[in-house]
Amino acid sequence: MNILILGATGRVGGQIVTHALHDSHHVTVLVRTPEKIQIVNENLTIIQGNVLNKDDIIRAMHGIDFIISALNTDGTTTLSESMSYIIEAMENKGIQRIITVGTAGILQSRVTPNVLRYQSIESKRKSVSAAEEHFKVYDMLRQSNLEWTIVCPTYLPDGERIGKYRIEHKFLPDGGNKISVSDTAEFTFSQIKSSDNLKVRVGIAY
Repeated sequence: MNILILGATGRVGGQIVTHALHDSHHVTVLVRTPEKIQIVNENLTIIQGNVLNKDDIIRAMHGIDFIISALNTDGTTTLSESMSYIIEAMENKGIQRIITVGTAGILQSRVTPNVLRYQSIESKRKSVSAAEEHFKVYDMLRQSNLEWTIVCPTYLPDGERIGKYRIEHKFLPDGGNKISVSDTAEFTFSQIKSSDNLKVRVGIAY
């Protein structure tokens, strides 16, 4: 398959690239700084560009079957601004499937299920700006005609792949308080072969 991976220089995105190449897919990455990609592989195409440039997004999607976005917020509105371009380009090119990495903050609260975790006492973060950005992305995908999945990890330390974790639709698995970058990347990549989690937020934790 031809997979476009956004956020490929990040912690999760970089490992997703490795998974996809190991599985013999053709991978395209759109990055501002190509030098940050240390992988040399004949199945890897590196496009220099910016997700906030509509033309760059359109160019990167040429011949693409699947999109995986591990973009983070960067403390700005990059996430939500770029997603509007991504959705528009996907719809124009007839690309249906997108998997994104979100945050557990946009899952439903177990304490108060009619609100989101970042809006409830479950949230331990002082700032909610990142969660608000991820929620905007969720809202845009929800209103689109795309086949989307949002993987919602909680605290994301680096660490070895364990390969055993719990997932739950719309909620963080009960008592879950962390999930490694490695396991998050593995699960996110696995969604290109799965139709079990279409149009849902998936909480993931140990």
